Amino acid sequence: MLRAVRLFRFGDPGRERIGLLSDKAGRVDVSGFGEDYDEAFFGTDGLSRLARWYEAHAAECPSVGADERVGPVVARPSKIVCVGLNYRDHAAETGAKVPDEPMLFTKSTTALARSVPRSNSVKPFRIPVPARSTACSAASAKPISRC
Repeated sequence: MLRAVRLFRFGDPGRERIGLLSDKAGRVDVSGFGEDYDEAFFGTDGLSRLARWYEAHAAECPSVGADERVGPVVARPSKIVCVGLNYRDHAAETGAKVPDEPMLFTKSTTALARSVPRSNSVKPFRIPVPARSTACSAASAKPISRC
C-alpha cells in the first residue's frame, strides 16, 4: 500500500481532474477513481479507498504533463483552517509572550486560489496515510493528532 498519498488537481478552472504523485510513476491522472477531492471524499475514508484503487489500477493511469495547470487540491471546501507557523515572529514583533502552541485561524473559502498559472511550480498537498482519519474531515471537525 502507498505509504503517503500526495494529492493534486489539474486541468482547466472549474473542470479540474484528480491526480496523485506516485514515487514510481510521478504525476498520474487518477480521475478513473470516479470521485473528486471534496468533503464526501475526505469524510468517507477516501485516502484509503484511493490508495487501494490505485494499487489495482496503476497501470491504467495516464501521466500528467508538467505543463498542466495545477488547481486547488480540495474541491469546494466548506471551511479553511490555518495554522500560524510564524507565531514566534509575531510575538517578538509585538513584544508579547510566545504562545505554547501555534495559533489557529480561519479564512473565508473565497480566499482559496482558484487558478495557478501553468508556469508556477506548486508542490502537491501531502497527507500521511496514518493521519488520514484525523487530518481531514470536512463534514465535522475532528482533532488533528499528527500530520
